[in-house]
Amino acid sequence: MSRTNFQELLDAGAHFGHLARKWNPKMAPYIFDQKNGIHIIDLHKTVVKIDEAAEVMKELARSGRKILFVATKKQAKEVVAEKALSVNMPSVTERWPGGMLTNFPTIRKAVKKMNTIDKMKEDGTFEKLAKRERLQVERQRAKLEKNLGSIRDMSRLPSALFVVDVQKEANAVKEAARLNIPVIAMVDTCCDPTPIDYVIPANDDATKSIELIMDILCKAIQEGLDERKLEKEKNDAEEPQEETVAEKPVKKLRPRKAAKVEPVEEAPVEAPAEAPVEAPAETPKTEE
Repeated sequence: MSRTNFQELLDAGAHFGHLARKWNPKMAPYIFDQKNGIHIIDLHKTVVKIDEAAEVMKELARSGRKILFVATKKQAKEVVAEKALSVNMPSVTERWPGGMLTNFPTIRKAVKKMNTIDKMKEDGTFEKLAKRERLQVERQRAKLEKNLGSIRDMSRLPSALFVVDVQKEANAVKEAARLNIPVIAMVDTCCDPTPIDYVIPANDDATKSIELIMDILCKAIQEGLDERKLEKEKNDAEEPQEETVAEKPVKKLRPRKAAKVEPVEEAPVEAPAEAPVEAPAETPKTEE
């Protein structure tokens, strides 16, 4: 069963592309028609592509991997940040930090610096600083939080990227390509779909369109997370049962070992009965 339908996408305005004169010819397979100088996206293909991307995201979430959401344009940033947070996934919604993926260790150092400032506030070290120093540290902390706050829990590179507006997030797509990280993206008629692994042809300028597609994909991620949780609970429940089953045969074997020892103890009891038979051997001594 499809995760969305033609009518929902139509109502959200996902079919509106860019001006025909600004189109990218590589998007031709996903264009249905042209009306009033604007390209119309084929929503039947969009439905198929959304389902394909949703399944990929579900499997990644099920295996415990992270998907990084990238959207810095005004229409998308709030929606993407909110939806990504709801499924506990990292997101970049302010500015793409150069080298975010290709120079990841440096980004992690900046995150650690932010965590160090937080610890200073907790243990009271921050209060001991001079007023001017405190202001500088607070400004630095606010800047780091704005740019890196949503990725502070991301200890390793993401397994996939979800991008809204491929043209605007070109640097993110390039870095992902260099590291062979798959990219799932909403691609409009003016964009080049070639570097994208999972293309979702749709209007990337309308908030309703972005919100609808984000909602569908995040539901798929949640399904994957729920399945992972159930599998973990099932495995935890099975472990104690296996231990009890292993203990039962050990208890049954103990009396059997004691039963085998009994015949061994009876064998020496017959030996004293043969001793009197050797008595006549002493008679020759009496004749002397």
